[in-house]
Amino acid sequence: MLTIRRDDLSGPEIRTLLEEHLRSMYELSPPESVHAFDVGKLQQPDVTFWSVWAGVELVGCGALRELDSKHGEIKSMRTVTTYRRKGVARAVVAHVIEEARRRSYDRLSLETGSMQAFEPAQRLYESFGFVRCPPFGDYREDPNSVFMTRELR
Repeated sequence: MLTIRRDDLSGPEIRTLLEEHLRSMYELSPPESVHAFDVGKLQQPDVTFWSVWAGVELVGCGALRELDSKHGEIKSMRTVTTYRRKGVARAVVAHVIEEARRRSYDRLSLETGSMQAFEPAQRLYESFGFVRCPPFGDYREDPNSVFMTRELR
């Protein structure tokens, strides 16, 4: 059973997972196309961060960034390699959507990579009703990025 809990990012396990996430993003994308947040950005007041646990084992994470009072962005989705395809990311996306609805957001958006390694993530988001869209917020057109959004109303 998975437990999703709000996380202050102080634990060594979550910091290790986020370091792995950033390393992976820089391996897969050119530096100018990496939009993953470091711990400092994830601790900003406009971001809510959750870790996912299977018992005492950290298995994933995700965050919700408030772009404005009606629009949120999914950030920092990551699943520990040994737990991939076991429902961790699906649970996080569902949790973030639920929280966005609780906040009365009209829209939830995200940015992910355009390369083959990101296709499973794109399929996951599509399964939740996300569709491709133009860049939003501070993003600009980028051939290495796919922008997706979904209405919550």
